[in-house]
Amino acid sequence: MSGGSSGSFRRRVERAAELRSLRVSGMSVREEEELAAAEAKERELRAKFDDAARAEYLVRDAMAQGKFDHLKYAGKPIPGLGEKYDPDWWVKGLIQRENITGMGPRAILLRTEDAGLDDRIDEQHSEKQVRQLLDDFNARVIDARRQLQGGPPVVTKTRDVDSEVRRWVERRAARAAVVAELAAQQGPEQIRRRWWRRFWSGP
Repeated sequence: MSGGSSGSFRRRVERAAELRSLRVSGMSVREEEELAAAEAKERELRAKFDDAARAEYLVRDAMAQGKFDHLKYAGKPIPGLGEKYDPDWWVKGLIQRENITGMGPRAILLRTEDAGLDDRIDEQHSEKQVRQLLDDFNARVIDARRQLQGGPPVVTKTRDVDSEVRRWVERRAARAAVVAELAAQQGPEQIRRRWWRRFWSGP
């Protein structure tokens, strides 16, 4: 049997199966032909419009129905739009939304830790503690750069310990100068009373 004759035979078999299924479902041959004509007309209408025009129509229709009126960022700038592309945006967004701490790729965790490292340094009470904190941070950054477990690239830089210690000393001196100025203006007794009130009331 040639390819053409086998193809026509297959079409006749498929058509017979369609008619058999229509008779079982209760649809007449005329109704089936009307349905086929309606489907063909719908295909012709769809072919007249390209995807862009169809998408624009759907968007305009949704706007007319008010489906975009109560979106989260309606009338507000979308956060992160226009910034440099970050391939880890979805991981960082998930960590921020769910307030996840201690979990995630090491590259993201180190970046988050680096952003708040100055505040942690300012909480230390001695130069030795500052150096230990920075040495630990730098060691973890270097270890993460080896990428032994895969994951996003580590772009966090190590901190220069001596430079950070100098900055810490300068910030402490600036805070001490502010306290001394307040003490000169208000008197040490009032500052001490305020400090004790803050201590007993808690943060």
